[in-house]
Amino acid sequence: MTYDCPIREGARRHPEAEALRFTGQTWTFRALDEEVARWTAALAAHGVDQGDRVALLSTSHPSVTFLFWALGRLGAVFAPLNARLTPAELRPLLEAVEPRLNLALNALRDRLPGAESLESFLEGVAAHSVPVRAWDADTPRVILFTSGTTGRPKGAVLTEGAFRASCRASAANLGAHPAPRWLGTLPLFHVGGLAMLTRTAYEGGCLLLHERFDADAVNRAIDTEGTSHASFVATTLERVLDARQDRKLPATFQCALIGGGPVPTALLTRARAAGLLALQTYGLTEACSQVTTERPTEADGRTAGPPLPGLEVRIVGTDGTTLGEGQEGDVEVRGPTLMARYWRQRDATRDAFHDGWLRTRDVGVLDAKGRLTLLSRRTDLIVRGGENLYPAEIEAVLANHPAILESAIVGVPDPHWGEVPVAFVVLRPGHALPGDLDAWCRQSLARFKVPTRFVSVETLPRNAMSKVERAVLRKHALSHPPYQPGS
Repeated sequence: MTYDCPIREGARRHPEAEALRFTGQTWTFRALDEEVARWTAALAAHGVDQGDRVALLSTSHPSVTFLFWALGRLGAVFAPLNARLTPAELRPLLEAVEPRLNLALNALRDRLPGAESLESFLEGVAAHSVPVRAWDADTPRVILFTSGTTGRPKGAVLTEGAFRASCRASAANLGAHPAPRWLGTLPLFHVGGLAMLTRTAYEGGCLLLHERFDADAVNRAIDTEGTSHASFVATTLERVLDARQDRKLPATFQCALIGGGPVPTALLTRARAAGLLALQTYGLTEACSQVTTERPTEADGRTAGPPLPGLEVRIVGTDGTTLGEGQEGDVEVRGPTLMARYWRQRDATRDAFHDGWLRTRDVGVLDAKGRLTLLSRRTDLIVRGGENLYPAEIEAVLANHPAILESAIVGVPDPHWGEVPVAFVVLRPGHALPGDLDAWCRQSLARFKVPTRFVSVETLPRNAMSKVERAVLRKHALSHPPYQPGS
């Protein structure tokens, strides 16, 4: 089966429908189609052709949308680079991709030597028609680098078929919507941001693109721009509710997907009271964003939900045996949203797949309803005296303490137990480090799971993809007293 560019299809079917909005500017499908055609011609004039890669260093900007769809029309591959990376971090990614063309926002060009300006890319290019290519399910669309928390980043090759399957699966879970209006606060170098970009195009909806997260701007979009869907993490959800002072959301808002770890029960209750349906979700780059998500009619905030329609999730032991409900093990995923491969890394690709199942390297458990609870990255697992401790379980308990904004649990070496857990906590404004955290944890956790130490920090160290850098915290725990081995 072949596919046409959804922007061109939208221009034929509903030309005056709004397709993109950014800081007060709007593009209908007709206008967006015309803009993409100009970018397609400009890329062709620069020699970009089928199979070529184009690297981009940019924050979220309308030109990123134009570029993405124009590359597709030429059969070229989009390689967005994380705008937070340093030149030293970018260099090996460029060497791996070998791009035909480098583009960057003017403000970021010094990090990408030789890159052409994204803002002025169309200047001096004469308008002319370019033969466009049809896509099939296996057409590579994006090389998206993983965050590299467990080694050097790997480039996941995501296909047209994977993006379309992800869109279908999410829509089947969330329910039909004639023209969704997704709030795009996730960066377009992130799989979540690209999921919104593609999803709105396939469904004839509108991407409400924001350069960065701003709670006041989010609330304006919810209240005045007809936002129907959004994606948040717990901290940004809380900031949205704080900024609107818990005012009810309009009926046009359907739901928000919540990723990035445990969500405090009180926050979910608060969101529901404001009319905001928050659905916990689990996903990863290699699966084109969502893998599991709570069902709107069954959401209780206790799990990351069941697999999306068309996807499968299983839990396996260290010997590869499939485990039953309630048994903890490695999470594996199968379905049409999976990446094709890691770019030019055959060994890594071979290691990632087993009989069609993707090894996620995450640890989790399925309940009787097939709902997933994510426990840990395999590399973050803490083994204390032969007992497995999962950071997410302890962090979920701390998340419900009224003084704790967020936390991260790491294991540090101990001569008696092997490892012991240490908790790093970010406090809410106006709070000192509580003296009852040990007792608080003991109400919900077995004694061996309770952190041996609680450390207050202003912020948690995060990498360029906003994932907590636990290795940094481990070093901090070991090098700063009063850590006492064997405690």
